Amino acid sequence: MNGLQSKLAKTTVAAGLTFTLLFSASTMLPVSTTYAAEVTQTIEGTVKLPKVQVIATGGTIAGKSVDETSFQNYKAGTLLMEDMVKALPNLKKFADVTSYQFGNAGSGSYTMQQLYDLSLKVDKALETQDGIVVTTGTDTMEEIAYFLDLTVRSSKPVVVTGSMRPWTVIGSDAQANLFNAIKLAASGKTKYYGTVLMLNDEIHTAREVTKTNAYRTDTFESPQLGILGYIDENNIRIYRANSRALLTADKWATPFDLTKIKSSDMPKVEIAYAYQDAGAGAITGFVQDGAKGIVTSGTGAGGISKAMGEARTKAIKENGVIFVATTRTGSGSNYTSSDGIIAGDNLNAAHARILLELALSFSSDFNTIKGWFDTYGSGQVTIADK
Repeated sequence: MNGLQSKLAKTTVAAGLTFTLLFSASTMLPVSTTYAAEVTQTIEGTVKLPKVQVIATGGTIAGKSVDETSFQNYKAGTLLMEDMVKALPNLKKFADVTSYQFGNAGSGSYTMQQLYDLSLKVDKALETQDGIVVTTGTDTMEEIAYFLDLTVRSSKPVVVTGSMRPWTVIGSDAQANLFNAIKLAASGKTKYYGTVLMLNDEIHTAREVTKTNAYRTDTFESPQLGILGYIDENNIRIYRANSRALLTADKWATPFDLTKIKSSDMPKVEIAYAYQDAGAGAITGFVQDGAKGIVTSGTGAGGISKAMGEARTKAIKENGVIFVATTRTGSGSNYTSSDGIIAGDNLNAAHARILLELALSFSSDFNTIKGWFDTYGSGQVTIADK
């Protein structure tokens, strides 16, 4: 090897080591301040970037692993969003990004009263921001997203994201999901869609999406109805409209304005799961524990056992409990309503519980609540005559 070859080899090795250090999965480094300043100088004179705030609640996306290859051995809700945002390159090309640390815990640990506070924080932020990204754990992400979908008053983009792998492992989906969620919020393309969920380059409506796998990065699906669209680098494609996007401005917001109630007004609502020869204990226990509403996750088109049925009838007649019938099958609709029982349409049990809890927070009238399920809950598309 001659002198020139030796020098080239050393340069290559040094560059490789530098790249490894800069992009180590366990390293949290901000974007170069020199680069950021250059971009700001270039853009400030010509383009006003959309303002996007990332509101962080924790979850796997903020998880720190034992080492760079510990995909399952990690502590969720450890890293701070301020550092995570700083570690993403090229954000200044399309958004003016800030962050707010609402919390740092797993999604399932948040109470409904805390979701109340989260929704109000999102609306407050949207008074000055052009879009919001909310990061959460994936375990109950669909419920958090649907709660925001039903309660946020602003029609500006709200994008919920997270990851199936912690931030600090090789091959993590965390960085790409956060980057693309910010890009989607900044684009404005989901304005009037309500809250949407973005993971794995796919965009879903909050009402329809559900988690389908414990570990895979493509875990979120919208059964039968499908995704709204994709993000492929700079190409953000929306291929269909949900019912919210087609409503006129005066009808867009739901009745669930959280500024009209206190978080303590939100009642206890539970889910009773049906199975072969299921007993009455779940429903009976929920009623004794003070539940004002119960969602049944029934077999087939919403069937429940004889014992569950008898307990349900008693709860309706003696305690005024309102029930919503859904199916445990993962897709399909329920159309049967009767005294004290509301058909959940194609909402899954977790989503139906969110809607029932909000409905009971604003009314105890059965027909009013049934009407909200028939309109806001059903999500049916209506096209006005042209």
